[in-house]
Amino acid sequence: MSTAGGGHRPRAGTGHGVVEGRWEAGGAAVFRGVPYAAPPTGPRRFAAPQPPAAWDGVRDAGAFGPTAPKVPYPPAFAALLSDPVIPGEDCLTLNVWTPDPAPGARLPVMVWIHGGAHTRGSSAVPVYDGSAFARDGVVLVSVNFRLGVLGYGLFPDAPANRGLLDQIAALEWVRDNISAFGGDPGRVTVFGESAGAISIGALLAAPRAEGLFARAVLQSGAPEALPRDQVRTMVRRMAARLRVPATARAFEALPLPALLSAQEAAMRLSSPVLGGPAFGLVTDPGTLPADPLEAAVASSVPLLMGWTAQEHRLWLAPTGGARLLDRLGPLAVAYGRLRGAKDRAAVRALRAALPEVSPADLAGHLVADRLLRDPLRRIAGARRPAPSHLYEFRWPSGVPGLGACHALELGFVFDTLGLPESSWLAGPDAPQALADEMHGAWVRYATTGDPGWAPWDGNGPPKFFDGPEPEAVRAEAVTPLVLP
Repeated sequence: MSTAGGGHRPRAGTGHGVVEGRWEAGGAAVFRGVPYAAPPTGPRRFAAPQPPAAWDGVRDAGAFGPTAPKVPYPPAFAALLSDPVIPGEDCLTLNVWTPDPAPGARLPVMVWIHGGAHTRGSSAVPVYDGSAFARDGVVLVSVNFRLGVLGYGLFPDAPANRGLLDQIAALEWVRDNISAFGGDPGRVTVFGESAGAISIGALLAAPRAEGLFARAVLQSGAPEALPRDQVRTMVRRMAARLRVPATARAFEALPLPALLSAQEAAMRLSSPVLGGPAFGLVTDPGTLPADPLEAAVASSVPLLMGWTAQEHRLWLAPTGGARLLDRLGPLAVAYGRLRGAKDRAAVRALRAALPEVSPADLAGHLVADRLLRDPLRRIAGARRPAPSHLYEFRWPSGVPGLGACHALELGFVFDTLGLPESSWLAGPDAPQALADEMHGAWVRYATTGDPGWAPWDGNGPPKFFDGPEPEAVRAEAVTPLVLP
């Protein structure tokens, strides 16, 4: 069922009932807050996702559903990264932007899995608006899933990796329902950034996800599984603070604000650079039986993967960590070498290639190599049965000090530079021509499997996305960090 044009709102039939969306600028039909699973409340708070209840009549799909319960970003990051909060625990919903909400249109589909360190973010972030994808002939789906202790806390009496199980349930919904919105379930590309890319690495290894997507895009995140003790420590920290046993049953009985307050306290000593206990994916016989990195190396799914040239600047610059590491000088570089698992020869080579780089940038680059670039290069350079395309995003933010930092490419991929929230991270001078190029590459990849450059063969540089330096960067004389 669908309606098109005129004064009628678009409708589409799902396996659980009819939803009514809105026509928006550019002619896209948008359906927001569509349930793909039952609300994770009460006894379902730490359970695997369950199918949603069917409804009679027409369900309004004009507004985003509740965002997954989460703790806010610290102020330094909240000034750069939009993360709206929509109250409620009925958070297992998705959104669809489509240029043609009619069965039989058979358009390519892209499913967005947001980042946020498995603890923050949502599909309601304005930068993730799917209008440009719909404008260019792609059905865009964005997904909410459980975060933090609700999605990734490790308990003896609950399934592991619940956030991943939510994502799989959403992809199963796409398989079963997207044709009613004009999409082709046989041409689904999943894409995600940071923790979203890590999640896609897990989807490549999860048996239940096999066959649910044809291609994948990993932006600034590599497949990984954390040691179980590293994740379990977060739950134990919370349990000690809450004075309850470290079990799902005990946590289920607590009010949500108390859980989130304890989670926020438990997270304070963890960071991408420092490491330590964290919420994240773990290998698990029932959900993720194989190491995600090894699974990606062997996967037959075509992959588009890449990073920004100065990933670490987002982790270090807003907090003053860069200034601290610069004061530490050689100690900072030694820490970067240790955390990055690099030998002295690698550090000497990097210094030779980047003679003007600061100790903070050198240490951050070494850590980002280990977390992101090295594993993605390993996947792309393997003799996989499917092609791997690599890219590097080099354009420096107009916010002095950020450079080509983590998450900066998102406004370009979604072609949402005109939104105020994009300028929080990119500054005022982001080049639309670069967004045209990058967004166009993602559309081509979803449509044809070819983003517009050759697959990586293990030699030479990746595809570079770059543009003119913003005036603010030139005025501040920020030295760009360029990969060797």
